[in-house]
Amino acid sequence: MSSRDPRPPDEAGRVALLHALQLLDTPPEPVFDRVTRLASQLLGVPVTLFSLVDAERQWFKSRVGTPLTETPRNISFCTHAIAQDAPLVVPDTLEDPRFAANPLVLGLPGLRFYAGVPVRTAAGHAIGTLCAMDTRPRALAAAELAALEDLAAIVADEVQRREQMSAARDHLHTADVAMRATQERLRSIFELASFGIALIDMQGRWMTVNAAACAILGYSEQEFRQLTFWQITHPDDRAVDKAAVQEMLAGRIGQYERQKRYLRHDGGAVWVHTTISLKRDDAGQPAYFIVAVIDIQARKEAEQQLAALHADLEDRVRARTRELQGANERLTAAIASQRHAEQALRTREAQLTSVLEYANDAYIGIDDTGRVIAWNRQAERTFQWTADEAQGRRLEDLIIPQEMHAQHERGIARFRATGEAVVLGKRLELPAHRKDGSALTVEVRIHATRIDDRVTFSAFLHDITERKRAEAQREHDIRHDPLTGLLNRRALAELLPQAQARSRRHGIGFAVLFIDLDGFKAVNDRLGHEAGDELLREVARRLRAAVRANDSVVRLAGDEFVVVLEGQPYTLAEARTVAEKLIAALVQPVAAGAGEAAIGASIGIALHALEGELDAAELLREADRQMYLAKQAGRGWIRPLP
Repeated sequence: MSSRDPRPPDEAGRVALLHALQLLDTPPEPVFDRVTRLASQLLGVPVTLFSLVDAERQWFKSRVGTPLTETPRNISFCTHAIAQDAPLVVPDTLEDPRFAANPLVLGLPGLRFYAGVPVRTAAGHAIGTLCAMDTRPRALAAAELAALEDLAAIVADEVQRREQMSAARDHLHTADVAMRATQERLRSIFELASFGIALIDMQGRWMTVNAAACAILGYSEQEFRQLTFWQITHPDDRAVDKAAVQEMLAGRIGQYERQKRYLRHDGGAVWVHTTISLKRDDAGQPAYFIVAVIDIQARKEAEQQLAALHADLEDRVRARTRELQGANERLTAAIASQRHAEQALRTREAQLTSVLEYANDAYIGIDDTGRVIAWNRQAERTFQWTADEAQGRRLEDLIIPQEMHAQHERGIARFRATGEAVVLGKRLELPAHRKDGSALTVEVRIHATRIDDRVTFSAFLHDITERKRAEAQREHDIRHDPLTGLLNRRALAELLPQAQARSRRHGIGFAVLFIDLDGFKAVNDRLGHEAGDELLREVARRLRAAVRANDSVVRLAGDEFVVVLEGQPYTLAEARTVAEKLIAALVQPVAAGAGEAAIGASIGIALHALEGELDAAELLREADRQMYLAKQAGRGWIRPLP
């Protein structure tokens, strides 16, 4: 075996969480022993383990086929398995340089095959593995590996359930003021959540529905209130729902979750993952149902293609799910000893906080001093700061550009002084920056909550940088000629009225030059369209080079161009001087295709005067008319004459 001892990047947090779970050095438990026995039978291997990898050892919480209870970590196969994302499969240990010299291979028990799947906590820490071993080399079929992964998921579910039980007990010690603050914040989360949440009365009528549920099913909130839960449930799914509701009403379960179909407003069916919980009043009587709905239509279509391969294993998973539901009932009974109102609030907080953590939008909570108090995973991905790094820091130190710091601070101060803020409750588009200094544009919605004279802000942010870039590109394409890159006719229609407004504002006129190329058709006919296009691009380049930066060059159509001269009080003589400069630039020969082309231009001039001015369309028509008079007079002419 290689002397290297691979360690996951989260090693310190991983080991700390492993000890907090209180699984190490504890007696065997049927919940884990059933899994290792089933793994041994499914894969036909003599040894299977649920191994926990401590700092310097691996300890076996459940084992089949070996008397050992632990081994040093530096010779364990599992320490390699937890350091990678995919399962670790070693068909022949003697052929793998990492394990060929391992004492467990060369000595007893003489391992020749290993397959291990990491077991992860809810936070993604790999605390150990579910692994299978043999004393002879072997190949692992895809279906066998899938079965081992599914069984590892059952072990992970049990580990994560214990995490949740520990967290639920800790939550019971929060102060009353914090509870009310959480309630207000959760109300805003309910309204802004990206998954569907609804409350249903005991007659099946919809009491409250959030915007996400309306979007998933296509009904307005008013339309929901006119329907019942059963009316929009697919006929084939109603029987299962009714049976589960009866189980909850009888007190045998507190909630249930399943994948089912709802009937959308348009008549189509949509697959959703739904969780339904029954809430009871202080007297223990059923009060209402809480329904959470996540759209899984796309995922369901993919899952249905694989369902046949996992049918047998899913039966075992369903049995384990029923065991977990029973465990959840016992947990609910323990928490029920607390006040019923406190229980309902804390349960709702746990559910919605989980949703918030995995929301598609970045969520940032800020206190009344402008410091961060909440920072979810999407915020970590969007802005590159971890939650630990962001906690307690001012928002302007994390994501607000330097030039907006003063404005942000004034807004916070104004809200604290007056309770007024122009940004609250609106959908805004604002600049931001990431930890590495790169810029992005975000869509922001901010909600303020006041509890006992203290204010907190909840902000949902969505990265729209790519969308804004695409919009800018579309706007550029709409207003520019694709061949030459010049402004096009549509841009000219906007430009002329704007130039007239600037002219009136500054008290100076401007000139419009209408240019028609002389001899372009002959070049097109003689050298071809590709040469003609090349010639037009060169004409555009020369026109841009011959005028000032604040002048505008437009390709109107074909070989017709318009130049708008602004920034000084142009007279006819000054405009003609520019026109002569343009003609001189255009008559120079141009390399086009396989030959050389020579063209000229005829130019008509129209002046915009402050007194008796023409409108934009009339101004362009006058320049066009003067160009035709120049054309009739001969090539290379400029009209009107001086």
